[in-house]
Amino acid sequence: MELRQLKQAIVLAETLNFHRAAERLHMAQPPLSTSIKKLEDELGAALFERLPSGLRLTPAGEALVRNARRVMFYTDEIRRAVREGESGEQGQLKVGFVGSASYSLLPLIVRHFRRRYPRVDLVIEESTTVELLRRLENHELDVALVRFPVLVPTEVTLMELQKDILMLAVSADSPLAERDSVSLREVADQPFIIYSRMLVPTMHALTMYVFEEAGIHPRIAQEAVQVQTLLSLVESGLGVALVPGLATRYAGSGVRLLHLDGQSSAINVAIALAAMPDALRPAARNFIELAHEAVAGTAASPAEPRR
Repeated sequence: MELRQLKQAIVLAETLNFHRAAERLHMAQPPLSTSIKKLEDELGAALFERLPSGLRLTPAGEALVRNARRVMFYTDEIRRAVREGESGEQGQLKVGFVGSASYSLLPLIVRHFRRRYPRVDLVIEESTTVELLRRLENHELDVALVRFPVLVPTEVTLMELQKDILMLAVSADSPLAERDSVSLREVADQPFIIYSRMLVPTMHALTMYVFEEAGIHPRIAQEAVQVQTLLSLVESGLGVALVPGLATRYAGSGVRLLHLDGQSSAINVAIALAAMPDALRPAARNFIELAHEAVAGTAASPAEPRR
């Protein structure tokens, strides 16, 4: 078994097509087919089912690809360690983040990190919590800022970094816009814009829990993925929305954010640092340490609602 065969199997599993896999690997198709066949013979198991419609991974193939990704990750880790040493003062660091972390937390951490480690190249990518966790588990990211709590099974270690609360976003021309706070019962008849059940399950579940605690059944007008989208739809008059309080500073002039009266203290909303415990490179450890330093002593609660 050779590293090149493992890489070929990973690419083939991603494309499920010998021709496209060969193109990505910059090789001809026949040698790729031969290499995969030799790997199957050596392992004594079929890795791919050859179907008229294309390829499909077998259970043995899924096991191989899952572990092959780890092998390739640690192979790259060896190369990086030799190049960078153990200081983490140079090289590349891949950081993922959810949209609401970009308001103040991400710029704060990045500013501190760039000042301390100017030779580390940061690759920063935005996505949802579920997708970021998946990419961490696949070793495609080093560390990520995600929404907490996480309601899906994960191998990732989570470190709470910045507490938050949920607030009600209303349009600036709403009769409620002049108020500082409101109870959910007062807006029970309003159309709600909420987080997508499929793409943002944690925030969706937390939102529905708040409704349940308030004893109301919301009239859902629209689902969205990013908090910026929720705020834009609120501003357009489509409805009201429950959003993280950290969005207060960056809500447009057409939106007001109100505190929720009687919000349960059991509802724990936060931004957390996420990383795979067995895959922390020196640069990632440095990033996590500086992240905690950067937020130490800063206010945990969001700013007052915009007036």
